[in-house]
Amino acid sequence: MTSVPLPASSSASRYVRPLNVLRDLPRVADLIELCFDTNMDSEGRSYIRQMRRASRDVSFMRWASAAIETASLPLSGFVWEQDGRIVGNASLVPFRHKGKRIFLIANVATHPDHRRKGIARFLTEQVMRQARQRGADQLWLHVRADNPGAVQMYSELGFVERARRITWRMSKSLTPPRTRSDHARGLPTVTRRHSHFWPQQLAWLERLHPEELSWYRSPSWNSLKPGMWNSLYRLFIEFDIQQWAVQKNGKLQGVLAWIPTIHTMPLWLACDPGADPDSITTLFLNAHRDLGYRQSLTLDHPAGLQEDALQAAGFTVSRTLIWMRSESAT
Repeated sequence: MTSVPLPASSSASRYVRPLNVLRDLPRVADLIELCFDTNMDSEGRSYIRQMRRASRDVSFMRWASAAIETASLPLSGFVWEQDGRIVGNASLVPFRHKGKRIFLIANVATHPDHRRKGIARFLTEQVMRQARQRGADQLWLHVRADNPGAVQMYSELGFVERARRITWRMSKSLTPPRTRSDHARGLPTVTRRHSHFWPQQLAWLERLHPEELSWYRSPSWNSLKPGMWNSLYRLFIEFDIQQWAVQKNGKLQGVLAWIPTIHTMPLWLACDPGADPDSITTLFLNAHRDLGYRQSLTLDHPAGLQEDALQAAGFTVSRTLIWMRSESAT
């Protein structure tokens, strides 16, 4: 990425202003869709629809104008408006986690006709300053690994890579899963998760989904914990969770959980980084069969771990995100 001179502050002030959720959401949604349409997943498209739907909801907009400090939604930030069009945007999304104020920089987008003018960098600096003014304890962003220019820009602004994670999506697999009869030949055998696997499953989950990122998306692992009260709770709210375990030669290799949501059907893999790849492939194939070969199954997993096993099970890479944290957020 070549160095691009930033707009002078006096010049930029003519175009930059705070995001106004009462009138900007539809145009910001249009800009985000234009900039990221080619690599936007189903969750991203749902997010765009929600932004447009929210902009038409009068009661929501009244609430939103008073909830900027607390809502985990892109309700604040800055836009770059030129000739009556919003051509740049950077949003700031607040989170609360264990008493800390955490802010996520999101939706950094520049219209293709206005790129390489320093707009994205200037807007990012504005939301960084805004986060500090609002008492940020931590300031985060994530960027696609296949966007080296953006990665370099964020590095120059003081962001440091803290994690690299892949979102996998399961494509249709025609490979028949192995059955329990394979156990006699020393091959992986898959069963429903047994309660005595829970301590090891939890330890693996906490290792693969580090506490540092738990503020963003990781579910409460307690929902997977065995026990009568958890079972009754899930039954009462019709919360359909399914879990499978794979063993090889009597040793637990991994545990897989399916926790469906309204918009996605995420899988959560718990395994040792050095687990037998063939066992992990078998685990996913059996789960895929039991779930009726659903095509929208996704998995968030650290980059570089079990990639061959996932590809053998019919997964393809949807995106690789680099999670970066500012070392000077406060």
